[in-house]
Amino acid sequence: MIKEDLKKLLCSFSEEDFNGKVDLHIHSCFSDGTMTPNEIAQQAKQKNMKYISISDHNCMDAYLAENIKNNKNIIPAIEFDCFFKGVLIHILGYGINLENEDLKKLFARENAGKNNRIYRLFHLRNPKKVIAAINNSGGIAVLAHPACYWTLFLDSFVKKLTDLGLEGIEVFYPYRGLRGIIKFHSKKSVFKIAQKYKLIKTGGSDSHGVQIL
Repeated sequence: MIKEDLKKLLCSFSEEDFNGKVDLHIHSCFSDGTMTPNEIAQQAKQKNMKYISISDHNCMDAYLAENIKNNKNIIPAIEFDCFFKGVLIHILGYGINLENEDLKKLFARENAGKNNRIYRLFHLRNPKKVIAAINNSGGIAVLAHPACYWTLFLDSFVKKLTDLGLEGIEVFYPYRGLRGIIKFHSKKSVFKIAQKYKLIKTGGSDSHGVQIL
């Protein structure tokens, strides 16, 4: 899918879609999730979902190991661990070309870089390089679960990322568990920021378990 078509598709999703029909943030067993990519795809089919994305940490092994690469209901994705302005953040890349050399340089080479949260904290990526690689591969860079980032000035924080080429922000996100407790901003404020900077609004469950939603 070419980038402009991907943008139109992502922009066409409503909040209602992200409440059961579209889930663009799912982890498989190739990072720190439980299900195999095929199990995720099968469950999405059973639930009559429109689109999903398997967005594993720092890798796209799911799209190489199992027969989901050509599934038209799956938007290829990845989630990178990054460090920006003293804050740990996650940047999602959608519609990316997994053969892109700049992108491949950022992939984790060890399993711990994909599934070990502590190890990943010591191997954070530069968001400028991540966003550039996502854009150069024909993809769209999106800021994941922004309401829980340790910054009091989310608006200016996001603005700096848009200056680097960020094009979207995860607005429709459940903030369960620890992220629901350590939360500095509201979904309402995230929505306003998305509107202000004309960012694509995405959403997903961030599922790591045996159920997508």
